Amino acid sequence: MHLVFANIGSNIGDREFHIRQAIERIADEFGICCESTIIESEPWGFDSKNIFLNVGLSFKTNLTPDETLRSLNKIEREICTESHRDNEGKYADRKIDIDIMAIDQVMLETEMLTLPHACLEKRDFFLIPMTELSPAWTNPRNGKTAKEMLCELYQGSRHGCSAE
Repeated sequence: MHLVFANIGSNIGDREFHIRQAIERIADEFGICCESTIIESEPWGFDSKNIFLNVGLSFKTNLTPDETLRSLNKIEREICTESHRDNEGKYADRKIDIDIMAIDQVMLETEMLTLPHACLEKRDFFLIPMTELSPAWTNPRNGKTAKEMLCELYQGSRHGCSAE
């Protein structure tokens, strides 16, 4: 069994409803081990007036990382068929976005999936839920916990560490 850490985000429509839909479908598919607190976050990588809600989940599966990704992508498409990107290929507002943050201590780089997530260290909306879900999880790429990465991110933005 693999322990998967995923993040669900939504910034348009009934954000909480879309997130609840995704959580229910993931629970039907995999079962939920743990769910973080829902947090608000600013759009990352694009400009929008629409604030995201994000939640982290952990669940167990016997599927491979690629099979897990395909299953989560199917759940996304069932909730919303619209692309996460605009006509120029840039990030866009979305009803639902499900990302795999990590699977166990797996390090993987394929065309479709990088584990741990390539932007894990740069996104507080990943690191805050990850810290709550699994304080002891350590990023195999850098040997740091989510809390350590969150503190470094906040220090880099001159906010100090509020992950205490």
